[in-house]
Amino acid sequence: MAKTNLLTMALFWGIVAVAADSSALKGKAMKTPDQVQKKETAILAGGCFWGMEDILRKAPGVLSTRVGYTGGHTDQATYNDVKTGRTGHAEAIEVVFDPSQTSYSAILELFFKMHDPTTLNRQGNDIGSQYRSAIFVLSDEQRKTAEVAKIKAGASGLWKKPIVTEIVAAGPFFEAESYHQDYLEKNPGGYNCHYIRGQ
Repeated sequence: MAKTNLLTMALFWGIVAVAADSSALKGKAMKTPDQVQKKETAILAGGCFWGMEDILRKAPGVLSTRVGYTGGHTDQATYNDVKTGRTGHAEAIEVVFDPSQTSYSAILELFFKMHDPTTLNRQGNDIGSQYRSAIFVLSDEQRKTAEVAKIKAGASGLWKKPIVTEIVAAGPFFEAESYHQDYLEKNPGGYNCHYIRGQ
């Protein structure tokens, strides 16, 4: 008899606990797959990556940035190798953004205003193929958007010479050394040849 009562009470409290959990869940909005934050990535090169990152990480909708090397012909890339200009890599920035807050097109519009896309293998005092202007696309859709953005930048009147920015398929991205990441945030007043034109 005692065992039966204990079993009945255990079942009763188990049902109460399940009901309470169910009630608590009703009060919380469960996220559907569509509500989970979406992310897109842009990979851009336009001279010294310190200044590029400093501008892009502050742009609305940007979730994260990291600087690195891409577009070359070696299996690994370090700053000491890339700065020689012999690896074919460009100093670049990887930008992760929320497409519900900004767009790839908007990122590219900013890109074409923050560096001089008319100088081949040069930005300011930085000379060499590692400082070239390039958009490394991750899809056919990005390629089409980049081509339109390049045409718009050329027709904007902001630049007097033809735009020489490369639009190429993205390859491996090698993250730069830790001291290069957020360099101007760590070193305010450090070297920077980037600013936004036409504001």
